Amino acid sequence: MKPAVLTGEHFMTGDEACAEGALAAGCLFFGGYPITPATEIAEHMSERLPQVGGTFIQMEDEIAAMASVLGASCAGVKSMTATSGPGFSLMMENIGLAVCTETPCVVVNVQRAGPSTGLPTLGAQADMMQARWGSHGHYEIIALAPSSPQEIFYQTITAFNLAERYRVPVLIMTDEFVGHLSERVVIPEPKGIHLVSRPAPKGRKDRFKPFRAGPDGIAPMASAGEGYRIHVTGLTHDERGYPTMTVEAQDEMITRLVGKIRDHEDEIILTDGYRLEDAEIVVVSYGVSARTAYAAVDEARQSGIKAGLFRLITVWPFPERAIRQMAERVKAFVTVEINLGQIHLEVERCAGGKAATLLVGHPGGAIIPPERVIEAMQSAVKGGQRP
Repeated sequence: MKPAVLTGEHFMTGDEACAEGALAAGCLFFGGYPITPATEIAEHMSERLPQVGGTFIQMEDEIAAMASVLGASCAGVKSMTATSGPGFSLMMENIGLAVCTETPCVVVNVQRAGPSTGLPTLGAQADMMQARWGSHGHYEIIALAPSSPQEIFYQTITAFNLAERYRVPVLIMTDEFVGHLSERVVIPEPKGIHLVSRPAPKGRKDRFKPFRAGPDGIAPMASAGEGYRIHVTGLTHDERGYPTMTVEAQDEMITRLVGKIRDHEDEIILTDGYRLEDAEIVVVSYGVSARTAYAAVDEARQSGIKAGLFRLITVWPFPERAIRQMAERVKAFVTVEINLGQIHLEVERCAGGKAATLLVGHPGGAIIPPERVIEAMQSAVKGGQRP
């Protein structure tokens, strides 16, 4: 047996750091199927999980992989999977099942350029709307976007904590660039890592109602085999878990599933501000593109542009309130992302016409250079006055 937390300084890729973050968070099950550029996460977990008493299983496809993760989680084990592109699409139905059954788990999407097979070995950030609305029905999801191997280590721990706390699947929307980037990663002592456990049930086991929410809107979760009476279904269900095919039951269930995320947005949403105090042009970015944005902001400042960066760490739920507040005082937003405007549309919506909105993006395959961001900021200075 080896320790789950490899305390010390390491030189590793983002994919490897993600796997080590999962182990540090207490993950003991990985179900997956190999796919570029996420395969290294599975490979690393296949080696490390047996060393810590965990289980790795390669399923026949991504549909089965996601199903295995839900089953392991229902048995009380912190569970995860990792995929990309077509695999993420195949997982969507069971991600919806996880939402409906309130099954905590972590899904990592190391994004590549698509659609279809696309550019398997080259990165993009074009699955961001799929992360929000990829499964059918109305629901809320939590999605994080790390910008470095060090950050993906910590964000993977955060993802497990959020999944357990809110009984929801949490997505880590990284990309090929961060996944395959090798950098220094510092792993702390186990005592320095804060972990969250899912809310435990109380009271008589024969009277337990697995979907009766507590005051915070979140129901305690019993693990299969503990003796509690449990019924789990993807159908609309009541607090006992039994199918209840009525409009009233649907309204109660979906309203609560949405509410338990929306009502805790202040606890869930994480962002990072850089040189925003007097910024007139605000760059909005996330993931690998935020690294470009940092450099662009510094260079723009040297040329006299009052630029700042608003980095999305949590992409979903979207930090609407912060964008709306900034729109009251800034001239323009410049969204930088490797797609043709998925998060840009959210920025535009929240700006509400009070500030100009510009996009710096392309369909994928390469990192956006700082020069393109600076050009957009220069354009915003000239034409970004409030209407």
